[in-house]
Amino acid sequence: MSPTDIPGPGGTGTSRLIARGRIVSDGSSIDDAVVAVEDDRIEYAGPAADFDAVAFGGTVLELPPDAVLLPGLVDLHCHGAAGVDFPSADEESARRGVGYLHRSGTTMPLASLVAAPRDDLLRGIDVFAQLDAEDLVAGIHLEGPFLSPAQCGAQDPAHLLDPDTDLAMELIEAASGALATMTYAPELPGAADLVDLLTTHGVTPSLGHTDCDDATADASLEQARDGLSAAGYDGAEGVPTVTHLFNAMPPLHHRSPGPVAASLRAAAAGGAVVELVGDAVHLDPAMVRTVYALVGAANIALVTDSMAAAGLTDGHYTLGTSPVTVAGGIATLDSSGAIAGGTATLLEVVCRAASAGVPLEEAVLSATAVPAAVLGRADEFGSLRRGLRADFVATDGALNLVSVVRGGELLPAPAADHSR
Repeated sequence: MSPTDIPGPGGTGTSRLIARGRIVSDGSSIDDAVVAVEDDRIEYAGPAADFDAVAFGGTVLELPPDAVLLPGLVDLHCHGAAGVDFPSADEESARRGVGYLHRSGTTMPLASLVAAPRDDLLRGIDVFAQLDAEDLVAGIHLEGPFLSPAQCGAQDPAHLLDPDTDLAMELIEAASGALATMTYAPELPGAADLVDLLTTHGVTPSLGHTDCDDATADASLEQARDGLSAAGYDGAEGVPTVTHLFNAMPPLHHRSPGPVAASLRAAAAGGAVVELVGDAVHLDPAMVRTVYALVGAANIALVTDSMAAAGLTDGHYTLGTSPVTVAGGIATLDSSGAIAGGTATLLEVVCRAASAGVPLEEAVLSATAVPAAVLGRADEFGSLRRGLRADFVATDGALNLVSVVRGGELLPAPAADHSR
């Protein structure tokens, strides 16, 4: 890729950038289109026939003839990448891991922390609250510690607690507005009080790591919706999420439907956004396709649940304090063999969802505009529209990464090893 300059009345240089290809954004596509950037904002995104590149001037990205232009991807559930484990990262390593995610196309990750002792949670919050203040991440996701020991998954059961509103309030205050979502198990004592606390402070409750029945899940999701509505939130920002649907919860059974059935009904009615780890490891591709058919792309957030091995080869890693082995791209706990997060990037998850039969426009919507709306930031990023921040990903026709632009800046290619 060698950008070239087009002189024109708009001038030349790095403040203006032009990319041409097929736009896929907001659930639709434009076959021959242009994205034009001025400074850190999108100035134009639409048909190439309606855009005068010479008059605009600036730098043109040299892209393949079958180029596809996507909004910068937004990941609601991400524990690390490129050898960096977010739950145990210091600020320097956290910046390195987040930088890799940006270069791989996830221009706005939500930094996820696993259940841990209070002091470790506060230390992790402090690290990522700083990165949030610099707009390097979209905030913090606490996956615990208020989770079910019966559905702990890769979480260390020694660090799981019943909901404690005093501790939760301490975590919320420590985050200084950066805490975006918290996973909780609704059947635990004190869960209802926790949901009220979260919604009052603008934190999205995310039902997950739960052993609850259908009625409990249904009632908790309704409580979360009511609380967010009372706090003044609407749209996707005003509904709870469901942490990696199907994973770390009882399977759907026709005589014991459990939280899966309640979550699917809520999502189908627009009353919840369900996370899908569509990496072909956490879920069978047919299940991903089925959920799209049942609830629709606007109620699904594709996520990676990625851990430190994302972007690297097989080997030995950690998730928090737990040793993990990655073999064949699948991360499992050394202690139990449970799946211990994902190793795919979000762009790879989008590719695998499309390979499963999900229309590309729908898969992209679930990895961009939907999570941006959950975060209440759909007017900042997640779409290719004039006035939004200039975050976009350019790929070839097979969705192989070519270029990433974040905030109007062309980023270097990822340096991590994709030989897996």
